[in-house]
Amino acid sequence: MTVELVALGRPTSPPHNTGRPKSYRHMLLKRIFDVFASSILIVALLPLMLVVAAMISFQDGRPILFGHRRIGHNGKTFRCWKFRTMVRDADAQLTQLLDSDPAARAEWDDVQKLKDDPRIIPGIGHFLRRSSLDEMPQLFNVLCGEMSMVGPRPIVLDELERYGNFQSHYMSVRPGLTGPWQVGERSDGDYEARVRKDVSYVENWSFAQDVRIIFKTVSVPFKGGAY
Repeated sequence: MTVELVALGRPTSPPHNTGRPKSYRHMLLKRIFDVFASSILIVALLPLMLVVAAMISFQDGRPILFGHRRIGHNGKTFRCWKFRTMVRDADAQLTQLLDSDPAARAEWDDVQKLKDDPRIIPGIGHFLRRSSLDEMPQLFNVLCGEMSMVGPRPIVLDELERYGNFQSHYMSVRPGLTGPWQVGERSDGDYEARVRKDVSYVENWSFAQDVRIIFKTVSVPFKGGAY
């Protein structure tokens, strides 16, 4: 499935370019690095992933993984995988919470996240969120070419309109396992700040920038951040 550009006006500034990295050589270099890095990390982290899967199953049953449709490169949708950190009826609980709590509704409408989300599985769910280890299955998305090690945070279709005239920037690259927003303001920034970070990343892409973001990503969980 491929989505079309939605002609909306936020942000209102016109794009400087399509946002595509400088050349096919740069794209190829980025893809080679993605395959190499994701392969190494999958092998290294497989024992930990098995332990996490067993803990989720023991505490809250199955499914172990949660796959959500996201918008990818060139507007193609894909299933973005995470370890399940929320209770099994999370969607129903979210609807009930947003209908009954105006503050939660405002927070969700602003950043599509809840800082104190009551749907998270006690214990293991909070640990996975704080450490970002719930993102480990996305290494398989990277290996398959649906995501990159570094790029814009993968978004759902309803979020695409928030990119306004910069939708082509987002869709010109693969969304990332990590990226400029995750190692910067993260959940404390508003959505327009997130869009600006993504646009800046795409327009100023370099391999060295990707390496810097990866090193920052490793340090973020130890500073108390959370995706």
